[in-house]
Amino acid sequence: MKKIFTLSMLFAATALFAQEETPKLSISGSVDAYYQTYLTAPDNVGAGFGTAFAGQSGFALGMGNIIASYEGEKAGVVLDLVTGPRGAGATFSSDIVDGIVNQAYVYWNVSEGTTLTFGRFNTFLGYEVISPAANFNYSTSYLFSSGPFSHMGIKADFALSEDFSLMLAVTNPWDVNDTSMTGEYALGAQLGYKGQFLNLYYDSGEHGGLGFEIDYTGGFDLSDTFFMGINAAYNDNDGAGFYGAALYPQVATSDSFSIGLRGEYFSEHGDDDDQPSVFATTLTGSYTVDNLIIKPEIRLDSWSNDEPFVDNDGMASDNLAAFTLAAIYSF
Repeated sequence: MKKIFTLSMLFAATALFAQEETPKLSISGSVDAYYQTYLTAPDNVGAGFGTAFAGQSGFALGMGNIIASYEGEKAGVVLDLVTGPRGAGATFSSDIVDGIVNQAYVYWNVSEGTTLTFGRFNTFLGYEVISPAANFNYSTSYLFSSGPFSHMGIKADFALSEDFSLMLAVTNPWDVNDTSMTGEYALGAQLGYKGQFLNLYYDSGEHGGLGFEIDYTGGFDLSDTFFMGINAAYNDNDGAGFYGAALYPQVATSDSFSIGLRGEYFSEHGDDDDQPSVFATTLTGSYTVDNLIIKPEIRLDSWSNDEPFVDNDGMASDNLAAFTLAAIYSF
């Protein structure tokens, strides 16, 4: 019995020591590639939907990213490096080969419910994100593409209760990710309640700034297998801007396969009442094998008061359809 007791104490001490010595450095990331062909236009004309990323026909690379994070007892750091066309588009860089900084920030857990973050971090606006591994649809929406991708500045996150959260931010103006030469700053805020978020952003709108934007992002589990995501936004910059809304119904048919639809209405507004608008419908399947996700996707965009596309005869057209097959591996 003494031997068994001693051995048990040894195992317990070893387990406790292992917990205390758990490495604080973690590495994660993803790699994605895709094939895309236009159904209503030639593949060789360079026609695209006008939204961010996935704008090439034929076989193409999306991006690769590696996220390194180190977490201490009260503070930590995150470095997110990206490469490839999607990473270049997200960081407004013409270099698609070398590593590019997507995120780089330090944070301080001031208290159990308060965290300060300082550096460059991805935006809090919108339903979608830069990494395709975290989006259901592979292509992105007009609302996502029209807003900022990242911010450079400082933010404070407050856990007000189990249900309520608040974020306040002071950053450089819209998409000025490295430095601001104008002496201007932007203000941001986010109020969260049980997975629903109301987002606010403001800069002066000068020097290419975004101006004012209010954005709602959320969703509801309508059943164990049916989720409905929602995004709506309104932007104004000196009397001009955009507004729109998108629904994201998603159904899980099995543990490995889901199907989802993104229906989006997006419109510009300004002095001219006859502004162009688009209704975009994207149907996406998602099949998971271990850490690999295969996404077949069909998308159709239809514009009013504008003909930004071409058809198979090379004539201007108000609609474009495409088939995309994407593969995403996360680690």
